[in-house]
Amino acid sequence: MDTAGKTEILFNEQLRDWELAGINYGMLRSVKTRVLSFGGYRVLVQFNPGRIRSSAAKVDAKSIEDRPCFLCEKNRPAEQRGVVTDFGLTILVNPFPIFNRHLTIVSGDHIPQVISGHFTEMLSLARTLKNYVIFYNGPKCGASAPDHFHFQAGNLGFLPVEEDFELKASVKLLTVWAGTQIWMWRDYGRAIATLRGRDPESLHTVFGSFYARMKMLRNDKPEPMMNILAYESGNDYVVHLIPRRLHRPSQFFADGDGQVLLSPASVDLGGVLITPREEDFMKLTTELAGDIFSQVCLSEDQLEKLFDEFV
Repeated sequence: MDTAGKTEILFNEQLRDWELAGINYGMLRSVKTRVLSFGGYRVLVQFNPGRIRSSAAKVDAKSIEDRPCFLCEKNRPAEQRGVVTDFGLTILVNPFPIFNRHLTIVSGDHIPQVISGHFTEMLSLARTLKNYVIFYNGPKCGASAPDHFHFQAGNLGFLPVEEDFELKASVKLLTVWAGTQIWMWRDYGRAIATLRGRDPESLHTVFGSFYARMKMLRNDKPEPMMNILAYESGNDYVVHLIPRRLHRPSQFFADGDGQVLLSPASVDLGGVLITPREEDFMKLTTELAGDIFSQVCLSEDQLEKLFDEFV
């Protein structure tokens, strides 16, 4: 049986045998959702109290050092089982879901969350798990375990960015390099570059150039701040690159009514804002969401300049 088939069996068995997972996936049926309309596109807001652990996670060096790593095999719940891929990552059911099918895909080694050297693994996962979008949260871009390398995955069709890219209303083709299309998003609230192509080596070359130029623009540690979404569409890979300038918006740190406990990661920037508190779920407007996006993302012009060498 292939990895995708084993993963489906794992998922069904974990929901049956692992009480925490079964309860939390059952609760997804009652999750509240609102729609924010921006004219040319929409953003969903999800009230999901089970995600408070991730949204409010302390990711400073001391907090990370003081807690056991929950992704290391020795610290995972006894009920949590996994499927090992051909390239050594282990697929786990995420017990605190956003998606109806939500996976965490972890390294067997306790190594830092840095995408360099792992981009081709992301493409391999997208080819292996064809019904999923694979996403990467940088160590300062929503990863609640920045000390242990991992991807996550969720069922395709959930994130608005997927449909919006196919509609092409908010994107323009910048250029084609060695078979890889480079698309830029315009007037979308978030600066996104999308790569589409069939050749993993070509995609890796374009990504590597983007990564190197991001590193020159923003010398963040341990890597340039970014979120990445990848999946298959037809015979092509589609990779959305979302560079960042801030981990969390000012509203996250505000007091009283001004606070919004929203820590944007790949899912939020893909068009579903995750709010673990009901007051934030009700508070978010198009203006507030737009302000949060503008704080944490690069500008469209800044992003386009990162791809000058391919034009």
